[in-house]
Amino acid sequence: MTNASFNPLEEPGQLSGLINPCILVIFGATGDLTARKLLPALYNLSKDGQLPSQFACVGFARREKTHEEFRKEAKDSIAKFSRTKPIDETLWAQFEEHLFYHTSEFHLEEGYNRLRSFLNELDVQFGTKGNRVFYLSTQPSFFTLICEKLHSTGLIYDHEKVVDKWSRIIIEKPFGHDLTSALTLQAELLKFLNEKQIYRIDHYLGKETVQNLLVFRFANIFFESLWNNRYIDHIQITVAEDIGIGTRGNFWEEAGLLRDIVQNHVMQVLSLVAMEPPVNLDADSIHDEKVKVLKALRPLSEEALKKEVVRGQYGPGFVNGAEVIGYRQEKNVSPTSNVETFLALKVFIDNWRWQGVPFYIRSGKRLPKKATEIAVIFKDPPAVLFQEGTKRNEPNVLAIRIQPDDGTSLKINCKVPGPSSSIQPVKMDFRYGTYFGIEPPEAYERLICDCILGDRTLFAREDEVLSSWQFLTPILDFWAKEPTTNFPNHPSGSWGPRDADAMIEKDGRKWRLL
Repeated sequence: MTNASFNPLEEPGQLSGLINPCILVIFGATGDLTARKLLPALYNLSKDGQLPSQFACVGFARREKTHEEFRKEAKDSIAKFSRTKPIDETLWAQFEEHLFYHTSEFHLEEGYNRLRSFLNELDVQFGTKGNRVFYLSTQPSFFTLICEKLHSTGLIYDHEKVVDKWSRIIIEKPFGHDLTSALTLQAELLKFLNEKQIYRIDHYLGKETVQNLLVFRFANIFFESLWNNRYIDHIQITVAEDIGIGTRGNFWEEAGLLRDIVQNHVMQVLSLVAMEPPVNLDADSIHDEKVKVLKALRPLSEEALKKEVVRGQYGPGFVNGAEVIGYRQEKNVSPTSNVETFLALKVFIDNWRWQGVPFYIRSGKRLPKKATEIAVIFKDPPAVLFQEGTKRNEPNVLAIRIQPDDGTSLKINCKVPGPSSSIQPVKMDFRYGTYFGIEPPEAYERLICDCILGDRTLFAREDEVLSSWQFLTPILDFWAKEPTTNFPNHPSGSWGPRDADAMIEKDGRKWRLL
């Protein structure tokens, strides 16, 4: 075993020495998220020198497994899903010595007592000083149970009394399934944890382009000076996926698209796009401004719920040239399911900056392509110059691409060379990968690192989650009262039901082609 004084993860001149020692315990370590995201993230953090100098990772799950078996499966997952390939065998030989596995049922207190003893041994071996991060990569129904057991066995420390070491919990979405359940879950967690120990993870906030929104807006005066209702006609936020729900039928039947994507990813992006400048860049200052946006969302009237909220479900069709099945034919899905896989809505933010500016949101599964984009469509200039009859020039558009091909493009109007006065839109394009010459790190890499540092900026605060649910829960209540009768209402490979186009077209606008 590796001596605590020797750190195979640390490289000279890198940042690992600045980050607290700790042990990361992953509950649900045999699950898909651990294999696809968490273990590759840890490997890449170690490769980039970003892990703590003294570090260990313990997988916690119900399936019987040895340390060696867990390490072999971890290596296979990293080889398949890591953004850096192939695996560096020298680094892996050192890294795997910090990976361990612990078998227990989630409800057995004896398993947590054994875990505590094992973590104490690792503290001595690796010099991790009792610091703990517990990552709950499990079904939400286990969140309270696991926190209760961690607390009763002394694995979670009293935040106010214990000052020489720390314990933190990372919770995956969804946080509740409506406002009432989110309030209940929060009250239950606060029996065992302080709010500052809870890190509600939304991987969208770890994406480079999302993080760059604040820099883009507040470090460039010409954008911020135009970022208001005087110059902006409307904003479109699109989160599109070309895949179906795959093996997640049981989960999706309980969740649906509003709970799985809109309540967290979309609302977080919306708040960052619309927020006011924070007084500084500490976590609470940024969260304060995001919450103001969510609280300023205009409540949806019954008329708006009928006309400006469009739900959809994909049927059979073609995506990327391949024939695919409809949602109701997916595994573990009811053949009469009314769960939405598409949602489009129009919202307003009632404050001075955004009064009268509509925000159009659409998100869906089995759309023509995978794309996440924020499009800021500016108002037309006065039509006294450069206009041919009734033909109007295309508006200026600032498009911020979150995935794929992270970057930004600005569409402007230019004169076509030659004797005519024809005007044609052109794009000024910036891509992260092309300009900086490096692949942006995965979102989970940044977020795990931030949790170890104790930086909650890119995690959702309690009032953000509750404000988001307060706005969206009336949609769920309305759907429960008036179930749809027309699902499926669009084929796979299309951009959603026709009603979504009609919603924006009645305002004299149209969805952007992606």
